[in-house]
Amino acid sequence: MSNDLSLHQRRRAPTPDELQGIPWLRLLRPEERAYAVAELQVGDAAPADYVARVGKPVTYWFGVIEGLLKMSADNAQGLTMTFTGVPPGGWFGEGTVLKREPYRYNIQALRKSVVAGLPVASFHWLLDHSIGFNRFVMNQLNERLGQFIAAREIDRINNPDLRVARSLAALFNPVLYPGVGEVLRITQQELAYLVGLSRQRVNESLASLEAQGAIRVEYGGLRVLDLAALRSSVMPADRA
Repeated sequence: MSNDLSLHQRRRAPTPDELQGIPWLRLLRPEERAYAVAELQVGDAAPADYVARVGKPVTYWFGVIEGLLKMSADNAQGLTMTFTGVPPGGWFGEGTVLKREPYRYNIQALRKSVVAGLPVASFHWLLDHSIGFNRFVMNQLNERLGQFIAAREIDRINNPDLRVARSLAALFNPVLYPGVGEVLRITQQELAYLVGLSRQRVNESLASLEAQGAIRVEYGGLRVLDLAALRSSVMPADRA
């Protein structure tokens, strides 16, 4: 595989195992699923590859099968604002696909990732024919609204521990990211990119959250022990 080729040029058909990692397929009727499987494409993204870029026309509805993506945009001052990370099981951009408008954000791979794409026309065909697909998309839009409201709140948080806690809670959302489960495969540097803090400061916050019983740092990732505490504005130690 040549990295001189774009992610779109490197697209291929998904494997059976990769199809198992697409949560909405199981909600479709047999004929709808057969249609979707025939339309789905998969790309192997290298670190720093762009999946979508600001101003580019929408071509696919994207989802993450493996890896980790970052959704961000640059503001008028040239500073990068990170909206969220997208871990395995997450599908994103349904609002853009519904309106068929250019992307207003960048999507970039933070590590080697497997990204699936459903063509825009196929997305709208499923909307027209599948009740199960419609319910999935509506749930996505509802959760996404809450996610971006929370992201604006996170931007205003000055306490680094709370900032890291809320950002982690967003990545453990079981509706948006059903492939994560209880363990998120993420490095401290990747989390630092998403949170907007230094790796050293993120490490200190993780140690604090672990001491409070909210998470456990494991080899290659983080295990959530108290999701409610991560979502709260008051950490366990403060409530005691």
